[in-house]
Amino acid sequence: MKTYDYIIELERPDYTLVDMISRLMLMIAIAMMGYTVIWTHNFFSWYQAVLLLLIAGIIFWVIRCYRLEKKGGIPMYRTGLGFATIGMGMLLAFHWIPFLYFLAVVAEKQVKFPKEVAFDKTGILINSLPKKTFPWVQVQNVVLKDGILTIDLKNNQLIQKAIASGSSAAEEQDFNEFCRSMLTA
Repeated sequence: MKTYDYIIELERPDYTLVDMISRLMLMIAIAMMGYTVIWTHNFFSWYQAVLLLLIAGIIFWVIRCYRLEKKGGIPMYRTGLGFATIGMGMLLAFHWIPFLYFLAVVAEKQVKFPKEVAFDKTGILINSLPKKTFPWVQVQNVVLKDGILTIDLKNNQLIQKAIASGSSAAEEQDFNEFCRSMLTA
């Protein structure tokens, strides 16, 4: 594993829309599975039992995420969406809806992954999808000031991002001095 001289975590965006879509998808899955359990003509079958277990798992996960959000954490609905994917796959075999649920499971991690910018002697790495790397020869200037990271590239591209936590003036000065030394080397 590579170590970096400086890693700066960028400010997280608001995930309200992503969370609302995840909760809506989970409620649709609960409704469809619940309807199937209630209106299946068998008295009680393994199929109904599995659907009931999946519904219980989804409800448990939604409650867990709600509590985590109230404590100030970032809820991840992936596990509940995974249960919903299995349930929707049982209901709609070989259909596009289970595939949509699977995409939501995979995409949520990427959307909520903390954005970071790493600096070392070889260059700058922006942790995104796909990862962006800039060797120091492509960089004109880098400045961290008042909670804003500014990367000025030689191709006239300017990257400005707010950082997650406030840094002290001494930390900013150390970082800026490191970047200045890399740019002049």
